[in-house]
Amino acid sequence: MAIVTLLTDSGEIDHYVAAIKARILRLNPAAVIVDLTHRIATCDIAHAAFVLRSVFREFPPGTVHLTGVHSTGNRDDQPIALQLEDHFFIGTDNGLFSLISEAQPQQLVVLDASDAESATFPERDVFAPAAARLAAGTPIHELGKPLESLKRMTDRHVKATKKLISGNVIHVDSYGNLITNIPRTTFEALRQDRPFTIQFGGEKFRRLHTRYNQAEEGECVLLFNSLGLLEIGIYKGNASELLGLTYDSMVNISFQE
Repeated sequence: MAIVTLLTDSGEIDHYVAAIKARILRLNPAAVIVDLTHRIATCDIAHAAFVLRSVFREFPPGTVHLTGVHSTGNRDDQPIALQLEDHFFIGTDNGLFSLISEAQPQQLVVLDASDAESATFPERDVFAPAAARLAAGTPIHELGKPLESLKRMTDRHVKATKKLISGNVIHVDSYGNLITNIPRTTFEALRQDRPFTIQFGGEKFRRLHTRYNQAEEGECVLLFNSLGLLEIGIYKGNASELLGLTYDSMVNISFQE
């Protein structure tokens, strides 16, 4: 029996998440439901994409990921199901799924949402039944009509030359740590044992850490995290508040000749 994960912007004080789970379990009592988070800010597609991109590959192939963020979408956004990297995803075609992988979907279908009730609570009335059926082994092509392509959104990309890597903060986590889109692989390929300077705001640093506790309390920490991305933090502090940086702030790494 497949796992069903839930990622929503529904919060944790209302009945919405419980109703989604209830519908899944009513249709598929054996389903294993795992909460990713329900604390995505309302309609924050960038945050939802970051969370889903960071974790979905940790689950077994065949896992069903129900994503209810900005679910009502814009007027032309449709409810969809897709197979991508051997995982299944269900949600609204609002651009979110184009941000979680550079691979093309293996299969992609439009789900039926013809009645008014479905339009007001698609997570319960459209996504949950589809997730329950996929988790029970129903082939994805039986869930709806084929769709040629996903709606695309443009993600922020690192710019790199032999002398400079230019990136951005793409997420501020609950500790206030700043996660950038600068990957370790790019840094190591360009560094080639050269001295480097990491610059953001008015700060400059010329070393990296491997653990937070290598710094003194209140000091800045720069390391490549478990996602392989450059992270900026303050040991026992909130880097976003103390450094004045937030989502989309620029971070540069320059290399000496």
